[in-house]
Amino acid sequence: MTHKQSDEDLFADSTMTFGEHLEELRICLWRAILGLIAGIIIGMFLGGQVVNLIQRPLTNALSHYYQRETEAKIAALTGQNGDNAKNEKEILEAAKSRGMIADDVYVDPRELLAKLDTAHPQELPNIQLPEKSMQGKEDGLIHILLWRKSADDPRVHLKSFSVWEGFGIYVKAAFLVGLLLASPWIFYQIWTFVAAGLYPHEKHYVHFYLPISIGLFFFGACVAFSFVFEPVLNFLFSVNKWLGIDLDPRISEWIGFALILPVGFGIGFQLPLVMYFLERVGIVSAGMFAKHWKIAVLLIWVLATLLTPPDPFSQFFLGIPLTFLYFGGILLCKYVPRRRSGEWRVESGEG
Repeated sequence: MTHKQSDEDLFADSTMTFGEHLEELRICLWRAILGLIAGIIIGMFLGGQVVNLIQRPLTNALSHYYQRETEAKIAALTGQNGDNAKNEKEILEAAKSRGMIADDVYVDPRELLAKLDTAHPQELPNIQLPEKSMQGKEDGLIHILLWRKSADDPRVHLKSFSVWEGFGIYVKAAFLVGLLLASPWIFYQIWTFVAAGLYPHEKHYVHFYLPISIGLFFFGACVAFSFVFEPVLNFLFSVNKWLGIDLDPRISEWIGFALILPVGFGIGFQLPLVMYFLERVGIVSAGMFAKHWKIAVLLIWVLATLLTPPDPFSQFFLGIPLTFLYFGGILLCKYVPRRRSGEWRVESGEG
């Protein structure tokens, strides 16, 4: 037979006065702050790499955008028939293999020939131009494509409009890395303070849900960073092109966008865990989740709208996985076994 014990008996030896609670809170907060400071110091050494990592999806999307622009320019210059089409295909394949994109420039042919004659005197054909210089005359300039590697093209690089903006971005990245590194220690300090006021079965809930919740959050953020950024950026770039607006991204605005979308996905991916918790505490049953799935799907898409930037692609890429996660949450509630009631009573001293 299990010795019965009241909930008051469980905490009879650990009762604390209000002042002692405040002192314990102060100690936990200072430990959390010191852990955050240590994480930020480490983040100062990794801030540059993090900024480069955050820039990568945007620079890749910009490279693809200007590659498509290059294809359109070559098609306009060479035409679509006969040898021109063949040459166009060869030029594009060579450019892609070298990672190169083209930009429009206008040059004076006399100056161009003079430069080529200096660089390749034996290979330049004997071309005669009028004696009168055509430089400065609008009809005397010729249109050519200037090729660069995409990594060297200034159009692909993010820009800042103030001298201290770069340093501010670096500090934000260092703080973000420090917060991520210190988060397990910070959560542990919060848990240390809160745990004294919980019953044993309540502690079990925290031990079970907290690691899964953190894992789902990071999984959602990784999905956004790995699979969502590029389609969303391609859509936004196409809208700019349709409106005739030139692209000139600013790094501070991009980092704000790059943080909002993963955070929205991380919060949204908590859905099956929230459903499981509500079902286990008896607020909603698995049958009720299944019965009202149409209303739930509508609310999911409203939630996807609130947690993402105002573009349809990011809402779509969050709404679709959340819909599947909702039905996964129903299966979780239905097939994951409950703990036996006797185990709860033994742990809480009531069995």
